[in-house]
Amino acid sequence: MSKIEVDAIDKQSGSTLTLGGSGTAVTLACGATQTGFGRTGTVDWQTTPKTSTFTAVSGEGYFVNTTGGAITVNLPAGSAGAIVSIMDYAATFQTNSATITPNGTDKIGGINGSVGLVVEGQSATFVYVDSTQGWLNTMDSTSNVRATAFPSATGGTIADCGNFRTHTFTGPGTFTVTSAGNPSGATTADYMVLAGGGSAGGFRGGGAGAGGFRESPGAASGCYSVSPLGAAPAAAITLAAQAYPITVGGGGAQSTNTKGNDGSNSVFSTITSAGGGAGGQGSPNTSPVSPGNNGGSGGGPGDSDGQGSYPTPGQGNTPPVSPPQGQNGGTPSTSGAGGFTGAGSGGGGAGAVGGNAGSSLAGGNGGAGVTTSISFSPVSYAGGGGGGTMNGPTPAGPRGGTAGSGGTGGGGAASATGNGSNGTTNRGGGGGGGGGAAPNSYTANGGAGGSGIVIIRYKFQ
Repeated sequence: MSKIEVDAIDKQSGSTLTLGGSGTAVTLACGATQTGFGRTGTVDWQTTPKTSTFTAVSGEGYFVNTTGGAITVNLPAGSAGAIVSIMDYAATFQTNSATITPNGTDKIGGINGSVGLVVEGQSATFVYVDSTQGWLNTMDSTSNVRATAFPSATGGTIADCGNFRTHTFTGPGTFTVTSAGNPSGATTADYMVLAGGGSAGGFRGGGAGAGGFRESPGAASGCYSVSPLGAAPAAAITLAAQAYPITVGGGGAQSTNTKGNDGSNSVFSTITSAGGGAGGQGSPNTSPVSPGNNGGSGGGPGDSDGQGSYPTPGQGNTPPVSPPQGQNGGTPSTSGAGGFTGAGSGGGGAGAVGGNAGSSLAGGNGGAGVTTSISFSPVSYAGGGGGGTMNGPTPAGPRGGTAGSGGTGGGGAASATGNGSNGTTNRGGGGGGGGGAAPNSYTANGGAGGSGIVIIRYKFQ
């Protein structure tokens, strides 16, 4: 092989210098570097797909495979002319995003923050320009990609009011944060997480407890009226670019002349609200007493057994959190003849203890719920169910207990079909206790609990 060693090669005439002949590749030796040629907006594509978080190298393009989950692509330290390209390998960015994160204090589109690629089949090319704008997207198969100072997300039913956005989940789903924002805009979200209410006891049964209610203070997403439970030490959730599974608890199923059923938990991120406690069944004279169950709010006990035994109310805020997610059920009356009262106590609500059974066959009222404007207008949630009664009602006589505000589970009155009312769907109220005609009609059923709801709110612009 011939070898020529020179210090410089220059043209003899004209303005073009040609290296190699037609079909000949000109190759730099291993370890050699070039200057003056520069890049013309192209990259060397790496054909082994990336399946986990990695740090990109300038001058390379990557096929990113997110079928197994979201992936973070860390950009290299920015220098003028640096270039990185990303391509959706399996067309799954819409399900599991690729998050592009700048190095240190570098910027993307003038903002020091990450950006999510979230469109099926998306590809993007980023070129580092300078310290002012940082990395700019020069080529995108879908739209211009720039980092945002505010969070953006998908999932649930979305509503906007001014600069604020809510995602409402009335059933299970996924809250997917595609951009977490940054401190110059917003990085946190407020929440209201309400569990399903319990169902009430049948035949002179106790009202059920409301689902546990938890709310952040509201400082993250504008000035609005939060519930009394939206107070310290509750705090907003700091968002990350990821998927958050949402669980919305169902209400306790209607009891068929038996003790009620507990509601189910609701979950968002680190926040879990406990299902409401079941209401106790009323008891004929020869049957055991039936207490209310513990839960987000406690269930009311059924009527006492006439033998001097008194069932206990369910305890709210179980398991305990601060601020409390609910209150206790009411207590039975002890003033009936031989301890017999013929009426159930009210279930606890998020804002108040359930009402006690009355001495004159009056069912206890459900504990009051709470009201919040997290969804842009005031709505009441988590009222306890009213207790049932064996007699009445008349305008001045015995009656079933009324549901607490934020619930619709009123207690049943006397008659073989004096069933308690159901809690409202997505309000988390406890069901109303079953009634029953005197002396021993055992067929009245307790009302079902209302299902829960999860609402997430943040500043999006």
